[in-house]
Amino acid sequence: MLSKVFSSATIGVDAYCVEVETHVEKQIPSFIIVGLPDNAVKESRERVTASIKNSKLEFPPRKITINLAPADVKKEGSAFDLPIAIGILSACEQVDKNLLSDTLFLGELSLDGQLRHIRGALPITLSARKNNIKRIVLPKDSTPEAALVEGIEVYGLESLSEVVEFLNGNIHPLPTKTNVTELFSNANCYHLDFSDVKGQENVKRALEVAAAGGHNILMIGPPGSGKTMLAKRIPSILPLLSLEEALETTKIHSVAGILPRNKALVAERPFRSPHHTVSDAALVGGGSFPRPGEVSFAHHGVLFLDELPEFKRNVLEVLRQPLEDAKVTVSRSKQSLEFPANFILVGSMNPCLCGFYTHPDKDCTCTPQQIQKYMARISGPLLDRIDIHIEVPAVKYKELSSQAKSETSEAIRNRVIKARLIQSQRFKSVKYIFNNGDMGTREVRQFCMLDTAGSELLKMAMTKLGLSARAYDRILKVSRTIADLEGSENILPQHVSEAIQYRSLDRELWKH
Repeated sequence: MLSKVFSSATIGVDAYCVEVETHVEKQIPSFIIVGLPDNAVKESRERVTASIKNSKLEFPPRKITINLAPADVKKEGSAFDLPIAIGILSACEQVDKNLLSDTLFLGELSLDGQLRHIRGALPITLSARKNNIKRIVLPKDSTPEAALVEGIEVYGLESLSEVVEFLNGNIHPLPTKTNVTELFSNANCYHLDFSDVKGQENVKRALEVAAAGGHNILMIGPPGSGKTMLAKRIPSILPLLSLEEALETTKIHSVAGILPRNKALVAERPFRSPHHTVSDAALVGGGSFPRPGEVSFAHHGVLFLDELPEFKRNVLEVLRQPLEDAKVTVSRSKQSLEFPANFILVGSMNPCLCGFYTHPDKDCTCTPQQIQKYMARISGPLLDRIDIHIEVPAVKYKELSSQAKSETSEAIRNRVIKARLIQSQRFKSVKYIFNNGDMGTREVRQFCMLDTAGSELLKMAMTKLGLSARAYDRILKVSRTIADLEGSENILPQHVSEAIQYRSLDRELWKH
């Protein structure tokens, strides 16, 4: 007796169809799963056997062979429990086969037959729709995420016995629907606001420029100056996620299993802040069966690296590819996977080992050699990819005790959105470039032309302030963003002047 049931599995952030073939014959009872199953799939035998029996269904005392096709791709996870159970029951004619040909099954089974939450429901449903699957049956608490996909019926059931009753036509559950508009309206309520930050107006302006142009930014200042407080509020001034961006981000979080159970969609800009002890695989993704890392979890959002020099050198160096290409390529002997990683990098650091090199009131205890060694922990190639360096001074008591209201995140975000609209029009005919921070050398020459006064100002800055050659393109890109914020078609000298101030680490002050 033979039956075929459709299921699915994820690879990277996408999914592929898996055909679960079940063969039952009258021989000495055994239960074999083939098709490159991992340990979690092999253990399905025990879960499926117990759940069928405890659901008051008949488990056949025969030889059972399960094949997961394609057989040359490794299968992992516990979501194959339900399709394996349905395959066995179908082969023994305990369920009606009419719906099996265009239905996809997913779900982990508990020993009493209850269905448990699975990872990757969204990418799997998207893949099922492409393969002309009409309906998908999965655990009830995974349905809100899957129901984001239109054009496919999503049925959330609670147990194996319910699935059998549904297939046999004894119950008629309604397909789940998710209201995407409602999800977006309930999101984007940021609890952290720039109006909470006292003082630091120059730094707020730099963060506004970074948000408007998609520029990476590094904040340098003594302990307690508010670097972390400012960084956590950056998502609140970024443009709201579009549906396409939200679905891309949700796919990554779903595959990794970090999407909250009560949350069907990532509708807010992600903010990720890994500890400085993070490994390179945890940061960019990897493992024997590659998983996305922190840079992918921050896709369309912010990756904040606090105390940047404390991160291991090899960890910081692996950031170079995602910062350049907005994606991560993880290669293994049998496969190569790509994970999206389009984010704004926000770093923070002390100006020296003790933290008080630039403090106006406290004395620095570091020698010039110690300061140079501390700064050298961040390599030149990584600094090349950071457009803005801004000093964050210690906040004075007068500013802390002030009752004056600071500008809200919403007001800043409105200016950022206007600047982004200008950039989207500018780059509509240029592939893979969406904002000023993405520009390469060719685009900088095309879109960042200076007048005579601006050129002379930049030449003088390069000479007098000791700016490095790598600062040249960065200043031009940031100048273009500042001009966009003011609605100016041309880059004026005042825009160049402000951009020059955002290259702190290129000045002679930091070169001993």
